[in-house]
Amino acid sequence: MLIKLLDNIGTFTLNLIKGFGDFTLFQFNILKLIFTPPYRIKELFNQIYFMGYGSLGVIFLTSFFTGLVEAVQLYNGFHKFGVEDFMGYTIFISIVKELGPVFASLMVISRGISAYAAELGSMKVTEQIDALEVMAVNSKQYLIVPRILATIISLPLLILFFDAVSNIGAYLISTYSLGVNGFAYLDHIRQFGEIRDIIEGVIKGAVFGYIISAIGTYIGYNTRGGAKGVGQSTTKAVVYSSVAVFVADYVLSAIFLVF
Repeated sequence: MLIKLLDNIGTFTLNLIKGFGDFTLFQFNILKLIFTPPYRIKELFNQIYFMGYGSLGVIFLTSFFTGLVEAVQLYNGFHKFGVEDFMGYTIFISIVKELGPVFASLMVISRGISAYAAELGSMKVTEQIDALEVMAVNSKQYLIVPRILATIISLPLLILFFDAVSNIGAYLISTYSLGVNGFAYLDHIRQFGEIRDIIEGVIKGAVFGYIISAIGTYIGYNTRGGAKGVGQSTTKAVVYSSVAVFVADYVLSAIFLVF
């Protein structure tokens, strides 16, 4: 019993190390291809349109109601101490530094990264990727590089959009429904808010964009096992990317706290 347990632990550890090593080597190859011609500019813009413009709807709905919910919940606590005027800055800082980057990333994962994994997985199991290689087309450069770059570019912009809509929603419900002084609400944001706060969120967006697109495309590109494998790859891409966002969020938050 003990030997079997240790064997399972050892097998899991070795597979984990091997998987991480394969992923790292794969990403080194992708990074090299980013700076190697030919540059797939048209495909890059197609992916930016899909990932960026195509995600505006879900980002708008998520951000607007996030602002509403946060305003309502914070009002319950701040009202007890008579400091409702400080809601503006508290909501602003929490959205631009944490909620905006994380929630926008999760929405992009659910809509875009899952699609990347499913699309690449389908192409893999139907041997379309092999066909590209036979035609002397570097499949990684053609399929993966534009998707990674598009996510790195699109996600920070979506985060800025999330921040704006969410803060507007919080301001509207705070001033017109909860009775918070609108001038004081905005004045505290002007007093204590810094451009650095927004920049931190944008930097997180670029890092998250690389991480989730790298994971999603890697898993999709290495799909095995037919239609069932495509479904499993899509699930793995969503789960692994989501967990990676929270881990990276903590690491970046700790770094920004020090520097």
